[in-house]
Amino acid sequence: MERQSLDTETSKAVTISNHVWKLKRYGRFIPKTKSKASGNGSAWKIFESCEKSGQLELNILGSGHLLVSQGHEVLEGFSLLNAQSFLKIQHKTDSLLFNITVKGENRLIRLQFDGSSRAEATGFCSKVVERLQIYVPVQEHTVTPSPAATSASAAPTNSAEPGTSKQQQQASEDAARAAPAVAMGSLSIKHLSQHFLGEHELSLPMAYHQSMLPPGDLEALLRLCLLDSGFPAFVEEVENKLKELIQD
Repeated sequence: MERQSLDTETSKAVTISNHVWKLKRYGRFIPKTKSKASGNGSAWKIFESCEKSGQLELNILGSGHLLVSQGHEVLEGFSLLNAQSFLKIQHKTDSLLFNITVKGENRLIRLQFDGSSRAEATGFCSKVVERLQIYVPVQEHTVTPSPAATSASAAPTNSAEPGTSKQQQQASEDAARAAPAVAMGSLSIKHLSQHFLGEHELSLPMAYHQSMLPPGDLEALLRLCLLDSGFPAFVEEVENKLKELIQD
């Protein structure tokens, strides 16, 4: 009975940690090769959700892996834990464009999300952007406004109270300073030491949230440490060493 209960809880945990979204289209850019230099050149290979081939899905696992699948076939898969070193993402309404650079070679993939309407698909895409930003920045695709539109937006309105825009800008700046800084890329020993000592509030990348030690082993280790009479002195020594690293 305990084994069955444990398996049920484990299944629930996996379900909660994994995130799945339906896709309308998945595109893979096929660059021109030397053997095809005289042909039509580069092209997109498009996969679409349909009854015959199956539903396209994007799955972001709790382990930090991104998978694109159709039916039982995996079309795309890579880890997001070190994504900032090889991946750039651009977001536009209901679509995401991934620019992947590995060993000096670039390739592009495009995901268009599915929904009962364009607005719903755009909402799903925005949810995915929030999830991806845990691992890597996502660039918003912006359209440069025309001079007329820029002038209209810059023109003051009679209903606006004097100083309102300045107050809103100041409030936004204060909120940005109050929020913990999000670490991008690798971190120095000094910054990590300041974070663990509580001297510098920092939102660590997802790579620092992954533990390779099973929960059962962690509890046993903690019990062993707490029963050791020399453990408090060890903790104090670690804290002193962290402070020394900050001074370096």
